[in-house]
Amino acid sequence: MSNNDTLSGRLMVRFCDPEIDTYVNNMTKTYTDTGNEASMVAASVIMFVLAGLFFNLNLFSRFSDVSAILDPKVRLFLTSGLSLFLPVMSYLFSEAKNAGAMAALPGRKPDLSLHAGMILVWMLLVELLRKKVDEVRMRGYSGTIQRAGRVVWLGSLVFFNIRNVGRKAVFGILWVLCATKVVQRIAFTEVGKRSYACGKNSRLVSSYMSQILLQSPRRQDDRQEAPSTSIVDVEQEAGNGDAGDDLLKRSKFLVMGEEDLVIEPTADGYKLKEITQDDTVVTVGKIWSHGATGIEQANRIKRLCLSFALFKLLRQRFEHLPPVTKEETKECRDLIFKGVYNDKEDNAEAVFQMMNDEVNFLCEYYHSVIPVVLASPFFCLANYFLLPLVVLGLCIMTVVLCGQGDARYAFQSIKKDNYAMSSGIVNTTLCLLVKAIHRPQAFFTAIDFFITMLLFVILFYEEIWEFLVFLLSNWFMVSLICNYVAKPRWQRSPTFKGSIHRILWVRGKMSQPALTFKQFSILGLRWPLVLGIPPMFSLLLQTVHVPNKAKHSIIKSLMAHSSQNGNNPLNNGKSVLARTGRNYLLPACRSESIAEVILTWHIATTLMEAKCPPGNGKQMKGSATVATRLSRYCAYLVAFHPDLLPDNQEKTERVFEAAKAELKGRLGCGNYFLSCWGMRVDSVAAAAVAGDEWKDGEVVHNGAKLGNMLRGEATRDGGSQLETTWKLLADVWTELVVYLAPSSDEEHVMGHESVLVQGGEFITVLWALTTHTGISRT
Repeated sequence: MSNNDTLSGRLMVRFCDPEIDTYVNNMTKTYTDTGNEASMVAASVIMFVLAGLFFNLNLFSRFSDVSAILDPKVRLFLTSGLSLFLPVMSYLFSEAKNAGAMAALPGRKPDLSLHAGMILVWMLLVELLRKKVDEVRMRGYSGTIQRAGRVVWLGSLVFFNIRNVGRKAVFGILWVLCATKVVQRIAFTEVGKRSYACGKNSRLVSSYMSQILLQSPRRQDDRQEAPSTSIVDVEQEAGNGDAGDDLLKRSKFLVMGEEDLVIEPTADGYKLKEITQDDTVVTVGKIWSHGATGIEQANRIKRLCLSFALFKLLRQRFEHLPPVTKEETKECRDLIFKGVYNDKEDNAEAVFQMMNDEVNFLCEYYHSVIPVVLASPFFCLANYFLLPLVVLGLCIMTVVLCGQGDARYAFQSIKKDNYAMSSGIVNTTLCLLVKAIHRPQAFFTAIDFFITMLLFVILFYEEIWEFLVFLLSNWFMVSLICNYVAKPRWQRSPTFKGSIHRILWVRGKMSQPALTFKQFSILGLRWPLVLGIPPMFSLLLQTVHVPNKAKHSIIKSLMAHSSQNGNNPLNNGKSVLARTGRNYLLPACRSESIAEVILTWHIATTLMEAKCPPGNGKQMKGSATVATRLSRYCAYLVAFHPDLLPDNQEKTERVFEAAKAELKGRLGCGNYFLSCWGMRVDSVAAAAVAGDEWKDGEVVHNGAKLGNMLRGEATRDGGSQLETTWKLLADVWTELVVYLAPSSDEEHVMGHESVLVQGGEFITVLWALTTHTGISRT
């Protein structure tokens, strides 16, 4: 006998006692039946792939952020796969059950075979994990009804196919957990739909804004022609260091607690009580006055609460309510530009972080897979501490019912009828591994056992992670701060203040979502024209941070265009060229299609970057970074999100297709697919020579002509104008991206809503900013 045989024999004696050995032999019996082997292997392969997918999704996607939404492409893939999972696994379950019945003794009705039971466990565990791809919606039950139907079907498989009391109790506990998740989702929907803080909040906030404006002191507008009203009655101009804080301290924009104001519904909204200093309604003014006193990261938390208040106003655009009034827009503009920004360049980052938080609130409100929308200390206690106790009681009741009321017998049967539990999971696993050395059937069974254990680990991990995401979410943070402000006894509570400090400390250690955008260059495009660009191609694009200099430039441009005299309307870059005396470049902006203007300037900027890179000067590098990154982002919008641009979507798509065809014609088929970057740039630069005329609709030609003109200007007088040229490009692109942002028509609003499921776009952040500040293209 060899040493290996001796070692395996010792291990078998050590781990495989007679009871475990019998159980393992019963488990591996399925794979010894060659007539049933294909079905069993198919079930194992399906579950191995699915378990691996869930494992990667739950582990490796967790280190970068604490987002409560799931990437739509991942959700689409998982939803499509899981829609086929139950029918396929039900068929394989039936096959395994029938095979077990045929192997039973004649005249004896057998219990469910071990392999059929394992498939049933997989079905129940996957149903528990399915919540990962189900959004927590504040309206509608379509997904919940489908899930309830699946749970009912699984319940019939459990309670009509398992005879042993102990096995039925264990499977019954898993089924109770599945049913609880369905009831949870129904409760979330009902609470959200009926709540004045969630489902009914937009109309409530609209009523509040209209009524509080009537209650506020009147003041005359600049022309003294008609009275206007103000929520924030502060007359100081920006520039005074305290003016911004004074403005924010007097703001009555709602943050939380407005549901306590409702007296009764009216024909067009709600009749509300007046706000007093002693009520529990929290406004931006209360937060800014004393809400974050003694709390670390105070300014960041204050701006987070302001972004939550603005989020409530922006929801009205998505829920088809009457548009905001001029008075509301004026107050928003003052709060953002004079309050938060306050004419300080360093505050531009704060403004954009605040607007990014607002868009994240929107994304999570409409597409969250975790109930962060309902976040509050009470909900946390009820959902994550009290509910598990109720579920525990239901599980105990299920076990007792399986034992027909005999609780002692039922609990004893759990250990007796489930050999893996009585013998120990570790011993059973080691016994399977030892037997797998000599028996292939045991190897497949070991894989099945490993898949089952992995699913249990993923389920446990997912529950813990959901709780952590909930605790660290912006929603829960805002709720904690508002409770701290509204309830003086909580301000005196060391426990409550300590909880806030600890959560803030953990949040500070984790990476916060930064404002980024995709980068795309049409000169690098090689995709076949007849196929178009697949949306999945965007996953391969580079993502970069939005430069701080670009944020400051955009804020300054928006402030210039928000002046009340209306003498500085938005334009596609013409004003920058006219202001700098470069009227000879105006033909590059003459097209009525903004997509053509974008692609023309994009190609010119790309040629400038390749042929006249910026020097070592900090100012020049900053301008070049702004110009090149905004250029590539606008080109990305043309290629992948034409629905977010001012043009008709079909027109933008045709412009892009024409540009691809022109590029291929200029490069030739071989060079279009195979040439290197430098060769492509040289070929495009040669597409226009001195003296060529501007050509309508030919963006590659016009971009090459514009690029050559800019290169000539930049290299004049020994390159002394290089910095000025890059400054011009940065200003043009800033003006262009500001021109793209505003939109009030329903089609473009729905376009912004459609990208929320992906976490939003930078253009959506700008759209929110221009919506609040009342900036439009007309």
